[in-house]
Amino acid sequence: MKKFLLACLFFAGLFWALSTYRGLAGEGKFDSMVLNFRDTLSPAQVDRELKAIASKYGIEPKFNSAFSKGDNLYIVKGDTQVLEKLKQSKELQELTEYVEANYVYSMDFFGGTTPNDPMYKDQWNLKAIDVEKAWAKTKGKGITVAVIDTGVSKVDDLKNTNFVKGYDFVNDREDASDDNGHGTHVAGTIAQSTNNNFGVAGIAYEANIMPLKVLSASGGGTISDIAEAIIFAADNGANVINMSLGGGGESKLMQSAIDYAYKKGVTIVAAAGNSNRNAAFYPARYPKVIAVSATSSTGEKAPYSNYGAGIDISAPGGAIAKGKNGEKGDMSGGILQNTIDPKTKESVFRSFQGTSMASPHVAGVVALIEASGVKDPEKVMQVLKQSSRKVDDDTLNYYGAGHLNAAAAVNLASQGQLGIPDFLRWARDNGYLSPRFWIDGGAIALIPKLIMVIGSYLLAWLINRWLPFRWNWAFTNGIFFGGAGLFFLRGFYLFDITQMPFRIAGSSLPELGNAFSNTNALNPITASVLLPLGLLVILLGHPQWKWFAMGASIGTSACLATSAVLAPQMMWIGEGLPAIAFLSVNAILCFGCAYLSIKSETATI
Repeated sequence: MKKFLLACLFFAGLFWALSTYRGLAGEGKFDSMVLNFRDTLSPAQVDRELKAIASKYGIEPKFNSAFSKGDNLYIVKGDTQVLEKLKQSKELQELTEYVEANYVYSMDFFGGTTPNDPMYKDQWNLKAIDVEKAWAKTKGKGITVAVIDTGVSKVDDLKNTNFVKGYDFVNDREDASDDNGHGTHVAGTIAQSTNNNFGVAGIAYEANIMPLKVLSASGGGTISDIAEAIIFAADNGANVINMSLGGGGESKLMQSAIDYAYKKGVTIVAAAGNSNRNAAFYPARYPKVIAVSATSSTGEKAPYSNYGAGIDISAPGGAIAKGKNGEKGDMSGGILQNTIDPKTKESVFRSFQGTSMASPHVAGVVALIEASGVKDPEKVMQVLKQSSRKVDDDTLNYYGAGHLNAAAAVNLASQGQLGIPDFLRWARDNGYLSPRFWIDGGAIALIPKLIMVIGSYLLAWLINRWLPFRWNWAFTNGIFFGGAGLFFLRGFYLFDITQMPFRIAGSSLPELGNAFSNTNALNPITASVLLPLGLLVILLGHPQWKWFAMGASIGTSACLATSAVLAPQMMWIGEGLPAIAFLSVNAILCFGCAYLSIKSETATI
């Protein structure tokens, strides 16, 4: 009965943690609201309600843009209190599809300030995705990529790039020129003029660019503008959408715009965000959007990049080294492109870093994939994932399916390798049917865990041979939780739900310290004799729980010993001999504590 009650308490606590977690869906910032009136209403009905809102709340609803009238989409200024009042209005509930916050999303990048020489040899990022082999088959001709950003200006190295009609949703005009530099930089990565004896190169340099300005000169923009830009792109022939922007706040308006574009065959790519957070930001976290995390020039996760839940693939985003004493750092680690200086509006070459820079790499490769004949968004996603370079030991999902590989993606798409035999071949080599997928370096890390569990029971058996005692369930559970824990939960992801409860529930005693951190390195505080010793001190007076504490001490001993051999990595201590020595000594101490505790118990029997 006690075990049943404890199990109930555990799952009740887990359910409470998940149900009370707000997530990014409600974290966004806004200063206006979206009113989406039902399409079945007559203009007179809508007009009456707008006047009533203006009179009652002292606010004036306005169309978001010239494209809003047909959708009955209005924007009103206000804060959280106004939003709650509007949501509670019975009249609005009957007349609108929804009333929601008009969240402000911003560009996801860190800007460099020092221009570098405009040479292809400085573009380590294009070499990292193996783009030269992809160019042997296609350069993206005939594909249109919509750049939903701060606008795009035709700088010197974009003069030979083909542009199609775009729109400025910030100022409600057709001229979508850039007044920030972010959007032009992003567009350059996708389709910078190439082989023109000037500047740098772009990935799909024969593709068309559709400039759609939704972010102001300061870098912020509302979801209403972004959503309308998505619909505009889908209605005006865009094959691919790139959104190097994001933030907190879930939106029905944004979701419906994404669904609309996806149904029309548009592949949507977005930046995951730059908060080093265990979840992709919106709009990247929507299921029908390809969420891109960022890597540095070494192929490691960029320090700022979001990761974990929602990440689909990784691409070069850059990591600019910090300078000393406030000086400018080494810009060679950033993504070099031709853009504008926001102050002078002149054409300059600059290195930026961010998931904003990673996203257009994927959008450019998507253009190459679609130019190769694969245009269905779902199949494009399959090509990207199957062709990516897999990353071993990615337990926190830094890289999604792996590193972006342009050559492999184009090769797979051009050969039409999307049939069942090819999927089974991929699954056999790298996916679900491969033993490495399950046991070699994954979140579950099955083999090390089995070694820990088996080692724990062997140690307990040895002690039992020396000091005979009655084996019980409390002792067995202590061994299991001390050595392995519910390890199968550590890699469990639910969309838009924090992974923290699963990492904690799936951790053994030594792993509790890194369940809260962004690393797999063991914490010296929990990966030591301290926790087992504390349990022994607290529980030795209890007739049953003392055996749990003794079992946990044995399990911890096996866990630390296995880690010392297979993965000697410690926070603050590092790797190699110092970590091995620390883990080994504490493994012996844990075993000693268990032995002495059991000896004292058997002596009194």
